[in-house]
Amino acid sequence: MQVLNVGFFHFGSTSNANKVDFDENNPKEQEEIRELSILLAKFKPTIICLEYLPEIDAEINKVYQEFLKNPSELNTQYGELSMVGFDVAEMSGLNKVYDIDNHMGYNYSVGDFIENSPELTNTIDPATYLEITNNPLKAYPEIEKRNNNFDNLSLLERLALINEPIMLDYSLNANTDKLFYVGIDDNFIGADQAALFYHRNIKIYSKLNRIKMNKNDRVLILMGSAHMAMLREFIMRSPKFEMVNSLDYLK
Repeated sequence: MQVLNVGFFHFGSTSNANKVDFDENNPKEQEEIRELSILLAKFKPTIICLEYLPEIDAEINKVYQEFLKNPSELNTQYGELSMVGFDVAEMSGLNKVYDIDNHMGYNYSVGDFIENSPELTNTIDPATYLEITNNPLKAYPEIEKRNNNFDNLSLLERLALINEPIMLDYSLNANTDKLFYVGIDDNFIGADQAALFYHRNIKIYSKLNRIKMNKNDRVLILMGSAHMAMLREFIMRSPKFEMVNSLDYLK
């Protein structure tokens, strides 16, 4: 079965360290969202998975049913989940959406904390950690130029950028893999925190596999780009799924 896995930045409020300048209530940006939804609906998904926890599945789907009564007005309550997820689901004739998230606490800033604490020393490889932190895209000047201009790009241009393979690798490096170079004395404090993020995404992938589907189903997944980057690794190796190039639906 085919899977279209699209990485997003989060609309509205977010606990992420990097907040994107995007006003979900701006009419121009809502128009861009409608254009995006039309493009994603061309995939003709039969199942749509969104980044929210099972505890609010009934709530989310109740709000989705309300949206179906007046789909001309975008629902901003859950950011990209309701603005894009609900919109594409309605265009695709679906009667529900699926939760796929799993929550696990981890500290992806532990390396920064060590670097900013004079009494602590990263004893693994601080040079590589700082290189990834401060110059993550120096080997890709064209991508770096686009990324530096991120806030001036259209919604489609932003999403196309963060779904570039190089940017997905960067997303994994920035969120987890750079912690492989972090430790104090002989401990594995960085690796332990990175493992929690990997564990979370393994559970997310397992949740995907809990959904009853057949070979004719077409699955659309909308998640933060770091989750998407990790899911693509699992999906590409799976004998069950066929990965669809997300960039084909972002232009």
